[in-house]
Formats: sequence, C-alpha cells, structure tokens
Amino acid sequence: METTDRATEGDPLKGGEDGVETVTAPPATELKGKSCKEVLGFSRLTHWRTAVFFFSLFLCLTIVFAFSFVIPCPVRPQYLIAWNRTFSEAVTYDFLAIEEANEDKVMDVLFVRKDTEDSQNNTCVDAGLPSPCVFMLAVDGTDGKTLWERPLNPEFHWAQCGLDEKTNRNWDCLLSHADQLSAINKHSGEVKWQQPQPTGLHSTVPVLSVPDLNTDGVSDVALVASDNTQTQLVFLSGKSGVQIGSTVILDSTETASHLLYRTAKGSHYVLFRKDTGLYALALWRIAAKAKAGFEEGLKKDELWEKNAGGTSDLIPVYVSDSVKQVLTIGEKNDASNLLLVTGDKVIILDGKSGGVLWEVNLSASPNSPRPASIYTIKSFSIFMFWGMMPSETNTTVPLTGDRRSYMLYPLYSKVLLESSNVMDHIISFKATLMERGRHAAYILLTGSATEGAEGTVVLSKRKLKQDVPLSRVLRIGTSGPETNEDIKEAFSRLRFSDL
Repeated sequence: METTDRATEGDPLKGGEDGVETVTAPPATELKGKSCKEVLGFSRLTHWRTAVFFFSLFLCLTIVFAFSFVIPCPVRPQYLIAWNRTFSEAVTYDFLAIEEANEDKVMDVLFVRKDTEDSQNNTCVDAGLPSPCVFMLAVDGTDGKTLWERPLNPEFHWAQCGLDEKTNRNWDCLLSHADQLSAINKHSGEVKWQQPQPTGLHSTVPVLSVPDLNTDGVSDVALVASDNTQTQLVFLSGKSGVQIGSTVILDSTETASHLLYRTAKGSHYVLFRKDTGLYALALWRIAAKAKAGFEEGLKKDELWEKNAGGTSDLIPVYVSDSVKQVLTIGEKNDASNLLLVTGDKVIILDGKSGGVLWEVNLSASPNSPRPASIYTIKSFSIFMFWGMMPSETNTTVPLTGDRRSYMLYPLYSKVLLESSNVMDHIISFKATLMERGRHAAYILLTGSATEGAEGTVVLSKRKLKQDVPLSRVLRIGTSGPETNEDIKEAFSRLRFSDL
C-alpha cells in the first residue's frame, strides 16, 4: 500500500512532522497526459484574470479619489447661533419677513427702516428722494450682514413678503408707501412694478394671495380696507398691479383684522375678526361680485356653507366679544387649525370641526407680539406666544415688565415653558426655521416705544432652544409624572420640519 504526506481537507493546516507543509507535485503521468497548448492556455487565462483584477482595483480607486478630492462635497453654510444689528437714530415698523434672499439655503430677514442714509452711506438725496426716506433691506440670516437695500418714498404704511410661492409672479414683496404700491423682488431688491393706491382705499395687511382670476397665467392678490362704515376688498393683477373687477363691499361694519383660510376641501374663505367674534366669507362669493366669471374654478365647501346665516353670507367660526388675534397653524395634507388670542385666553380650534382643542387662561400684557408656530417632524406644531399668567400678575393692569414668552409642546399640553429675557419695546417678532428642517430661531425687532419716533433700532436673531435651559417649567393643570428636567429635555430634543 502506498502512503502519502498530503494534508487532509478536514485539517488543512496539518503538515509534516516538523510542522512544515509538504506540497506534493503531480505525478509525471498527469503532465504527460496534458498537451502543450492546454498548459499554455491555462497560463494565459491566469494572466487575463490578473489584469482584470488590477483594472477593477484601479477603477475603484479612481472613483473614490474623484468623490473624495476632485468633486467637492456640498458645504453647509456656517451661521451664528445669535447675532444683532443696531441702527442709531432710526425709525422702524411692525414688519418682519423671513425669506431666502441670497439662495444659500438659509433664510434671510427683510425689514423696513426710516433713515437719512443706508449702511453704505448712500443718502436719500442721492436717490432723488426726500430725506429721511424709507429703506427696505435684506440681511443675511447667517450673520446679519446687509444683502441689499432699496430706498423708497416716505411715508411707510405696510409691507408683506412671501407672495411668490406657486404663483408665477416675478416679485415677492408688496409695499404700501406714500401714495404707491411697489412690488419688489426679494433676491435683488428690484422694483418690478409700481401702481398708485386704489382710490379711496386705505388697505391693511395681510395681502391675500388668491388664484388666477383673470386667467393671465399669474396668481392675483386682494387688498382689504376697513373703516367706521364698511369693509371693502379689491382684486389686483399679480402681473401688473392694476385693479381687476369692481370694489366689493364685504360688510357694513368695521372689521378689526382679516386673513385667507383654505379648508380641507381646497375652498378659500376670508376670515374677519369683528367685535362679536370670528366670521368667514367664501372667496367665490366675493369674486362673483367683483366680476361675473371670476368665481369659475374656485371650489365650494358644503360643510362650511351650511353654517351660513339665512340673511347673510357670513359664516360664524367662533363667537366671542374678546378675540384679539388669529393665527393659522399649517398642517400637512389637512385643514389648518386656528390659534386665537382673546382678552384672557389662548385657544386652539380644530380646522375641520371648529371645536376647541386646547385653551389656557393668559392675561394680555402691553406690547405683546403676535403668536407664532413652528412645525416638527412629528407632524404637530410648537407654539410660542406672549402674555402673563393671571396668578403671576402683580397688579390688575399688567406692565410691560410683566410680559413673558411661553412655548407649548402639544404632547405635554398641561405644561408651558416660560421665559422673560426680552425687556426692550418689541416692534415685531417672528419664529421660524432658518434652514430647511433645522435651526429653529426667533427674530426680534425692537425700537422706540413711541410710534414714529427716532431711537435705537435693534434687529436680533436667537436660536429657539437657546432659551430652554434658562426657562421655567410652568404647570397649568394635572400633568404627567415627568419632572421639570424631563420637560426641558423633551424641548431640547425637538426636531423641526418644513410644511
């Protein structure tokens, strides 16, 4: 019997007795049985395999090198957590807009001030305007530096931006100043068109962005004006600014404020705040009165229409004689909820049923800005509003120093986060996302407490979560087992989203 020193498959590391693996050459009879061509072919195939391996390796290394060093990775803009701009001996107004002006994916801030010259020492006289004049300017959201400034005729009445979304308009902001309306591009500050104010109409914000009524391919806008005798509305062409259709009388009484609301079925309603509460009027009814045919293409909502009164087209939404402020709360793929501020309460109404979702007693304090909300990735909003809890008011008439800001996290509806870090006179306030899906912040514009008086104007940005560690947890009812630190941790871990 022949024996071999070949290692078996079950023990591949086993070799000779001295631990060195023994390689046994093939028998001579096997080599004799193979032709010369077969041996050479096997060798040539091995070379090809080696070449393909090294070529694949070279290709992979080239791709890795290209993505790592040659093709630049997208760089996120670097921004300051907090910044402020100070303007001496200037006047500012209740207007703040958060828009992406320089296309760096970070939101920027637009506001208006009255001064004799801009930040580059260009005077109103140089622009052929009376001095002082009105400057609309955009500042970078990352660090507060000026992006552009546009001098305009005084006096300033109102302004609104964000009017370019899904409208085909080539302008974004509409300003009412002197006897003119000016449409301005947010990226450059260029005036796209100017029109005289509609005759006899002293309009107020908000400007209503409505569908394309005159079928010129550009969505139109509506202005609302109210005095002691009546409330009126006019439609303007979004392309040129000229009035389209007739002036419509909406109500025979004065309305304190208004806004445009879209129901779950896509129907538009103009909401009016009156002495007796909040009411709605269908946009299709208004458009039909302005000009026959304008109502075509506008949707009707039967659920809302059945609540209209028999002698009036007005639909009661919330009846109360103490409604002070109204805010729509955007929700994805659904009707927006409504946040109401009354004389002694903050109330959130369901956008579908009109029922009360949440309320808290809150005393109005002097110089309290309008509330704000920011959407989160969990499909609900965080709310920020101003006032004073009744139990903490030292006097029957709250003072400006008593003003507090409050944040509401809906998952902890019996808890508020209270902060009191702003003592200056607030002209305007906004809470927003500075970057898509991240960096929630609030913008404050402060100035003289006397309207129209010169003083030190300060524009500041502060990260929303920056106030959480210094805030006080305030319990407004029977809350859960969470400690104060648990509540603060929940606020700190919030992640935000765009609608």
